[in-house]
Amino acid sequence: MEPAAEARALGLRFQRGFLAGRRLGAFPWAELEKKLKSSSSTELLLDILQKTILHPLCMKYPPSVKYRRCFIAELIKKHESIATEPLDELYDVLGDILNKEESTNCYKSYLLATGDSVTLLETVAIISQGTTGLVTWDAALYLAEWAIENSAIFSNRTILELGSGTGLTGIAICKTCHPKAYVFSDCHHCVLGQLKENIHLNGFVLESETVNHAKQQSQSQRAEVTDLQGPKITVAELDWDSVTKEQLSKLQADVVIAADVVYDPEITLSLISVLQQFSTSRTAGKPPEIYIAFTVRNPDTYRLFQTELGKVGLGWQVVPTHTKNLFLSDLQSNITLLKLLVEIL
Repeated sequence: MEPAAEARALGLRFQRGFLAGRRLGAFPWAELEKKLKSSSSTELLLDILQKTILHPLCMKYPPSVKYRRCFIAELIKKHESIATEPLDELYDVLGDILNKEESTNCYKSYLLATGDSVTLLETVAIISQGTTGLVTWDAALYLAEWAIENSAIFSNRTILELGSGTGLTGIAICKTCHPKAYVFSDCHHCVLGQLKENIHLNGFVLESETVNHAKQQSQSQRAEVTDLQGPKITVAELDWDSVTKEQLSKLQADVVIAADVVYDPEITLSLISVLQQFSTSRTAGKPPEIYIAFTVRNPDTYRLFQTELGKVGLGWQVVPTHTKNLFLSDLQSNITLLKLLVEIL
């Protein structure tokens, strides 16, 4: 690869990682330092600055103040290690960030191969308001990548997602896989509120809002929306401990998916109960396809999940890993995607 092409590719890696708020230790800092030492030009640093902190998505939907401050400080450190003259643009950006107030929320933007993006409002804390559903977890990224690469499974079908959280997987599928309908679901009221906000943030209108939305639009705008023929999107409150088979059947799901919902024994048993109900549910004469993605943090929890699946007559097979790491997720090697095997009676 030519040096100029290598520099562009490096800049794009920084861009994808930064906009998605990936941990700073995962960035290719060593490669950047090597490039800077081989050239006295500051163009690469300025290009990375434009692709990250000064990118239009970042300007409109910024990551946390702390994250931006640490990132620009690292860029300055790399520049200072190879140059004696300060780069004004870097210090101007640092000064601007230092004047910002930190917030409990931040935005993350995940770039799609189509040129579109998925932008999400998240919390800066892993656990907030008694739930882990206000941040995006790696298994959700993994499942979205796999879905994009296997879009035929979702095309023109009704998808139900269990434990949608911030909505990354579902929004990515709605933007790239052309489902007929998509049902996001969760049970925590704060998660449901933020989920709806993220759906709106990405240009979608909930099915329950379609009538009011249409009244507010001009005739030409309505025609434009109709031409897009996007999926019918709904958000459902589903409590796994109380939802009934009848409620699940009404959703008419062709495909059921979930990401990072296998991490706690109690929650796992509730999930198994729901999955068992799907095994006897029928859409167009057959049960839905079910895919569960999760990071294997505790092997005992993983074994419990498999054991309990067996107890209710559900088999499984590991789905092969997809080829493209679109979202630069950190823990891909620890993530497993299972397809549940439901007997058709």
